[in-house]
Amino acid sequence: MQHAVGSPLPPPHQPGHGPATGWSPAAHHPVPPNAGAHPGSVPPPPPAPGYPAPPPGPAATPPPASAPPAPETTGHVPLPPGGPVAMPMAPPAAAVPDPTATTLAVLLIGPAGAGKTSVAKFWADHRRVPTAHISLDDVREWVRSGFADPQAGWNDNSEAQYRLARRTCGFAARNFLANGISCILDDAVFPDRPVVGLGGWKRHVGPGLLPVVLLPGLDIVLERNAERSGNRRLSDEEVARIHGRMAGWYGSGLPIIDNSQLDVPETARILDDVLARSIASPPQW
Repeated sequence: MQHAVGSPLPPPHQPGHGPATGWSPAAHHPVPPNAGAHPGSVPPPPPAPGYPAPPPGPAATPPPASAPPAPETTGHVPLPPGGPVAMPMAPPAAAVPDPTATTLAVLLIGPAGAGKTSVAKFWADHRRVPTAHISLDDVREWVRSGFADPQAGWNDNSEAQYRLARRTCGFAARNFLANGISCILDDAVFPDRPVVGLGGWKRHVGPGLLPVVLLPGLDIVLERNAERSGNRRLSDEEVARIHGRMAGWYGSGLPIIDNSQLDVPETARILDDVLARSIASPPQW
């Protein structure tokens, strides 16, 4: 049986598929002499009679060693780690501090209904440098199933979730600030309650945190609380109790803004004035 030039070799013999005796690939494709000297190479054919042999070709070179693979590109951007926030540098005596162009960490303190969240959002929205707003209440409510609502009574679960939320806010603030983004946090910090006191914020964020108290009159707080819904709305008795305890910030040395007769933009402007003084002379707390 003949095979056309270029056709594949017959398959190896299998029992019951034709003769096996006497067939070998070498019978159809003889091995050239010295083929074992250069495994994988085919020697050139001999020159035709009357023609000189062709000049030897260039010596075969081994394939180059494979270069190390390029580092994989993942889009990961390394970020500076967030460490404790240092006190902002006071400007030279002749210069006027400009809090709108300075990277700051601000803690806005006040009772429910003081307008902390509204002022913090407006202040963050109108800064000349990147600024983030971090609300403790928002972070506490990340817990959905099993949320320990302090309105139902302060217990070990509500205290643990509060501590966890405050620590989470502190980590977030430090990471933002380490990467050049200012932060304003808001929380109802009580001056007479160590569990939810100011020291925890200083520990989680750093000594550079600038606290400011927002404390309008009780009638204003009650009016604003009445406009709330869900678990953000408190009873009038609870609002009055919280407001009375917040009065303990008077005489603490912290700056206090009475925004009873101020709208949100005016309060934010006064907040900038207060922060400029705090940068020049940081409060002792």
